[in-house]
Amino acid sequence: MSLTPRSRRLAAAVAAVSAVAGAVLALPAQAQADSSVNYVALGDSYSAGSGILPLDLSAPLECARSSLNYPHDLANRLGLDLDDVTCGGAKTQDYSGSQYPGVAPQLDALNDGTNLVTMTIGGNDSNTFIDAILACGSAGIATLGFGHPCQSIYGSTFDNTIDTTTYASLDATLAAVKAKAPNARIAILGYPWIVPAQAVSGCYAKMPIASGDIPYLRDLESHLSAAIQRAAADNGVTYVDMSAVSNGHDACEPVGTRWIEPILFGTNYVPVHPNATGEQAMADQTAATLGLG
Repeated sequence: MSLTPRSRRLAAAVAAVSAVAGAVLALPAQAQADSSVNYVALGDSYSAGSGILPLDLSAPLECARSSLNYPHDLANRLGLDLDDVTCGGAKTQDYSGSQYPGVAPQLDALNDGTNLVTMTIGGNDSNTFIDAILACGSAGIATLGFGHPCQSIYGSTFDNTIDTTTYASLDATLAAVKAKAPNARIAILGYPWIVPAQAVSGCYAKMPIASGDIPYLRDLESHLSAAIQRAAADNGVTYVDMSAVSNGHDACEPVGTRWIEPILFGTNYVPVHPNATGEQAMADQTAATLGLG
């Protein structure tokens, strides 16, 4: 999701491989190691792998793109020709507009020859999820981790924004991707779980969120993923569900088990984002969902 100054403050494949192939459900075996397959990676920091070293030095520094993100993993294992334009902090608006000076709109990377597109997007729209993390973190510190102060203050505010704003943006964005890459297999990933279903012992030290607000944030992320899944279905785009496979790998788990780094005492320089193991798991689930080798 977002790589923003506010977040830093908390912790400092494919369709139409050939003219005769037509629409297919998976890459043919002989194409899985074919560098002529044009794979474009779009999306935000969960796709960019922001916070994981080493950086992709071909990317703008503002994007904090890692060479260990899931698009690089997929491309390396399948031998695909990757054009990675993922960028930390990206919103749906950055598909059609420039996110930073000199950074082209992400849709510019797509054309009739694009075969495969993947992305995570939507988590930064209206700052909904980062605002929720910040708000619940602040509220949790104020109550020393007790109760559900964030839910009491904000109620359905974040969910309402997803319904009234985020879904419409996702719907329009996926339609635009299909229009720019009409011959591509397109996949959008849901986000891996950031927090567990219920508060667990020792979590507050790493994720200073009140125990009663842990399920509140979990439900909010579930709502966001449902909106992404609905937009994918409405546009004929493949949805890569991360919910089941990421269960038990949230930011409250120990090093070696977690796929998401916590706000405090994490290993990434960007908190509340996937680590290298998490990015590999996203590549695994994308490959499995698309039927790639």
